[in-house]
Amino acid sequence: MNTEYNFDEIVNRTNTNSIKWDYYKKFMNIKKDLLPMWVADMDFKAPPEVIKALEQRASHGIYGYSGKPESYYDSIISWVDKRYNWKIKKEWIVYTPGIVPAINMAIDKFTEPGDGIVVQKPVYFPFFQSVNNQDRRVVDNKLVIENGKYVMDFNDLENKVNENTKMILLCSPHNPVGRVWKEEELKKLGDIAKKYDLMVFSDEIHADLILNDNQHISFASLSDDLAKRTITGFSPSKTFNIAGLYASAIVIPDESIRDKFKEIINRYHLYHTNCFAIEGLEAAYRYGEKWLDELLDYLEKNIELTKKVLKDIKKLNMIEPEGTFLVWLDFRKFNLTHEEITNIIINEAGLLLNDGKMFGANGEKFMRLNIATPQKKLKKGLEKLKNAFANKD
Repeated sequence: MNTEYNFDEIVNRTNTNSIKWDYYKKFMNIKKDLLPMWVADMDFKAPPEVIKALEQRASHGIYGYSGKPESYYDSIISWVDKRYNWKIKKEWIVYTPGIVPAINMAIDKFTEPGDGIVVQKPVYFPFFQSVNNQDRRVVDNKLVIENGKYVMDFNDLENKVNENTKMILLCSPHNPVGRVWKEEELKKLGDIAKKYDLMVFSDEIHADLILNDNQHISFASLSDDLAKRTITGFSPSKTFNIAGLYASAIVIPDESIRDKFKEIINRYHLYHTNCFAIEGLEAAYRYGEKWLDELLDYLEKNIELTKKVLKDIKKLNMIEPEGTFLVWLDFRKFNLTHEEITNIIINEAGLLLNDGKMFGANGEKFMRLNIATPQKKLKKGLEKLKNAFANKD
């Protein structure tokens, strides 16, 4: 296949105030230099079309208060239709500076202290932090492994839901386990949401990062009834490596829910938009599709490289992702404690991965590996990991 974009280019990200590359020593009290393969952003430049749009905006020289043009809404509507086969309307779209703030606002507005909120661990840690920080109760519906992949435990969910349960936080596709939920799984979850009258916040930030023949289905697109009880979070940030712009599109079909959600945005004066965020989002959705298709091909090759190198670590089990650029590594067969595994990765392999326990207690003896990096750098990191665990029991 002829490629237009160079994902093999190695870009020096140090001294750019990068959380991933510059701040791990401060955050984790680590003294030595490590190869960072943790934070979920990529080591690839954003699409040239996005860079061009930002450069053009920057060259104007005035960065005053900015609104959202019709073209901003049109780009989101067109993208969601084309990529997820869901026809949304302009009035459904609400801007927020990120999906996690939107989750917190939804919890604040639609639940009360003490209410139960369903979280499916292991999961992106701001889910349960957001619940705990607002004095709500985590309803811990743990994912379970069946035939080498994680699935939802619907019986456990029904056993734990009660009249004080108000909301489900859905991670779709799932971070960190890489599941792209099938239609029948989402429908079962939807049936439970309807049965117990639960609101759903569906975080679909990884919706574009779908590997191989898997297909992303937006939860709210399944039926009008589910759309009326669902808030969906979309963002180009993971897809196009523009997380630092902080631009999200929150889609809320139900007018009553949408009006209440806007109330809390107005309360905290979060309706103002970043002039660069709007330009970046629109350029990504309008011109980034070919870049994304090439990125996905590259990520699939990176997954194959990861499988090839790590198969030599006999006791390590790699949970192959169906989506995202994140690989969930299972170290449970080693006769090592979680702390010993962490120590080997940092001090012997010289790598920084995400500690599995940060995603919940059932992440013990797991680690999350970010493979969205040039293959030369990825291979270097994988070889370091392989050599560090070569003689470990």
